[in-house]
Amino acid sequence: MSGLDGAVPEEAPWVAVRAAPTCPRCFGRLHGPGAWSSAWRCDAHGDVLPYQPPRPPSATALEAMRKNSMVPVWLPWPLPSNWLVTGFGEVGDDHRGVRASVVALSGPSFMHGPADLLIVAEEPGVGLGAAFAGLDGPDPGEGFDHGPPNAKIEVLGHPTPLWCVGAGADRAVYAGEALGNWLWTIAWPSEAGCLIALAELNLFDLRDLDLDVPYGAFSPRLED
Repeated sequence: MSGLDGAVPEEAPWVAVRAAPTCPRCFGRLHGPGAWSSAWRCDAHGDVLPYQPPRPPSATALEAMRKNSMVPVWLPWPLPSNWLVTGFGEVGDDHRGVRASVVALSGPSFMHGPADLLIVAEEPGVGLGAAFAGLDGPDPGEGFDHGPPNAKIEVLGHPTPLWCVGAGADRAVYAGEALGNWLWTIAWPSEAGCLIALAELNLFDLRDLDLDVPYGAFSPRLED
């Protein structure tokens, strides 16, 4: 609309509004800290650490993850052929630090079509890996590691066992332990789980490395 003098007023600059943190166990709405408590609270799961809005796939986001995370930020390196990093996520706040990290990757599956992979490192009880896996509890569940492992990957050059965890039919979930934290890999579609078992992945902690990481489009899996 023109102004009174006939000139067209300048539009206000567009400003991105950062989304609110959500529950790491169900991605539901949180009640923020207030005058009587410094905790974030979910109506379904009580006091939790907040899952912060995912970070875009960029060198700036990676640098923030490297500086702030108190748990490993795992990345398979070298990446599987034609795979790209497609975003980052974290659970925590300024008061208690980042207690869970997630790195998203996307690329071609061994079978057919595109695939997505999330790699989660978290302290026990945070619940982010279980939420992405579609589980009710915060951890893989008692007895998940009974029997021989279903896959082995290299973590910092050491063989690390992973076990299949029951999840939705649309995804493949493996869980194990590394450096005292839960290690989760969640792949879509379920057929992409063979990437974990067959690709001989070697995970490195991005906090300790300065890599020239290739980036792709943002993964919507981080906003599950």
